[in-house]
Amino acid sequence: MRLALFQPDIPQNTGTLLRLGACLDVALDIIEPCGFVFNDKAMRRAGMDYLDMANCRRHASWADFLDFRTAHSEEYGRLVLMTTHAAQVYTDFEFAPNDVILMGRESAGVPEEVHRVADARLLIPMNAKARSINMAVSAAMALGEALRQTRRR
Repeated sequence: MRLALFQPDIPQNTGTLLRLGACLDVALDIIEPCGFVFNDKAMRRAGMDYLDMANCRRHASWADFLDFRTAHSEEYGRLVLMTTHAAQVYTDFEFAPNDVILMGRESAGVPEEVHRVADARLLIPMNAKARSINMAVSAAMALGEALRQTRRR
């Protein structure tokens, strides 16, 4: 199981997910460019002292991520996009142990080209008056369900 962040905008969310990944032993992929300076100083402020435990790979672009995913298909399975533009609820989806849960930009989600590549698009149901759930919270919800289903502790 992996988390991938598509061009994240908010360092605190990225740091939170790096910390979550470190605590749950889940790898993260950061697909750049980020909407902030991605360096040790910024990430240490957001991820605290867990960064040394985090398994994080940076990709210079979406194309680089796709190339790397293809070359490492044994550890990169289906691309599962969390999006408000989906019909299938994440708790109704059957996750696999090598799925990559992809989170979009906090400000804009992902472009149509990313939607087209995704093997699945999943939704977290929420109040119809709400716009979105915080990206890090959404990632934690999806990852928790995926790990529960795959019996990973």
